[in-house]
Amino acid sequence: MADIAIGVDIGGTNIRAALVSAAGEILAKRSERTPSDPLQVLERVIAMARELDASEVSGIGVGIPGRVDVARREILSGGIVNLAGLDFVRRLETALGKKVVIENDCNMALIAEMRIGGAKGYQNVAMLTIGTGIGGAVAHAGRIYHGHRAAGQLGHICVSQDGPPCPCGRRGCVETFSSGTALRRHIAEAGLSVATIREVFDMATGGNDAATRVLRQWAGPLRTALDNIAATMDPEVILLGGGLGCDAARALADLPAEAPWFCPAILPAKLADDAGVIGAGLSVFGDALPQQGKRVVLVNGVPASGKSRLAKALSQRTGWPILSLDDIKNPFLQHIGPVDRDFNRTLGKASYQAIWSFVAEAPAGSTFIIDAWFGFQPREQLESYIGAAKIEHVAELWCKVPGSVAGERYASRLKDRLPGHPGAEYVPELIALADLAEPMGCGPVMTVDRTLEPDMDAIMAWVSQVFDCG
Repeated sequence: MADIAIGVDIGGTNIRAALVSAAGEILAKRSERTPSDPLQVLERVIAMARELDASEVSGIGVGIPGRVDVARREILSGGIVNLAGLDFVRRLETALGKKVVIENDCNMALIAEMRIGGAKGYQNVAMLTIGTGIGGAVAHAGRIYHGHRAAGQLGHICVSQDGPPCPCGRRGCVETFSSGTALRRHIAEAGLSVATIREVFDMATGGNDAATRVLRQWAGPLRTALDNIAATMDPEVILLGGGLGCDAARALADLPAEAPWFCPAILPAKLADDAGVIGAGLSVFGDALPQQGKRVVLVNGVPASGKSRLAKALSQRTGWPILSLDDIKNPFLQHIGPVDRDFNRTLGKASYQAIWSFVAEAPAGSTFIIDAWFGFQPREQLESYIGAAKIEHVAELWCKVPGSVAGERYASRLKDRLPGHPGAEYVPELIALADLAEPMGCGPVMTVDRTLEPDMDAIMAWVSQVFDCG
């Protein structure tokens, strides 16, 4: 099969077309204003595709602004441009003599973002594109989720039954509150004389109450919609794209989730206006992501080095599950009763083995955070477990504290430790250990100073880079 395709993204303002490689690279592109007449849109798509066509092009993918039945290759309803009823696919294939794939435009953008953009490395993703309206897309297990026909209409999540009427026929969809169109309405109703949302941010930062209310009126319903998406889909990450995606993320920073259950990572899209054409081109090769290997983040450090808090913070950001040595071992200590240090160590070895058995049995594409003092076992043992579990990517976060800090923390927690854990006599040993201990080095290592609050943005960026480049 040829490894080049044509991607077309039909927007309300512009039609973009590009020659796209199977790796997502744009080799050539075109852009024209979008005609208001649907038939003229079809004619322009045909003309632009002909300009880019070559013998090695294997097909054309087109992002449609509206609801699409992918299986039947049928446009169900229009969005900004209503292309329903045009027999779009047949006419395009007849004109160009190449296979045609159609998808909702936001689905196309999500395909690109998952392959090479802001959601790379994730298998379960929700995306909203915030512009004139709000588009939505969902991926499950690395594939676009279509439901019966046209799932992913996230802009039409209802956030207020008494809200403004929506073109879909209901009232109070998040699009009616948090789109670009809605933002202009909020600004006008507040009587603000501004041309861009950046000016609204500047006024709010300067203490203007009206500007602050505008941002809350705009972002508050979006926060509710995101919480609903988290509750119903539990994605690893929610991506915000479109012309106002980054601005929405900024406004949401002052509106945290209302409940700790609904806190997926919310990330900005990376591919900007190119996402649609890249995804459209890649859709010709199939929307499934390549099968991923398993990945682990080793949160390593001596006892009382702050491992557990860092592991929990990382899990809250990513949704990745934590496997902790103490979480497996402590229930046995509770039921067995007081044991000596040697038996406690034996339980630790068994718990360590159990952790890696869980990882080995997990499906490809799984990611785990493992919270342990890995130095209590030889490096060769860890390498053996990593190999047996078929781990493709390893990132190690080394929790570094001075021995005096580790000793003080350990001593302060003695009353909370179950019988079987070393007592006060262990503190001098721990102080010496903390000053000499080193990371395992079975993969890239990031040292985290655990005498300070961790910079989770920097940690997330580093882990993502390790997994992307591994």
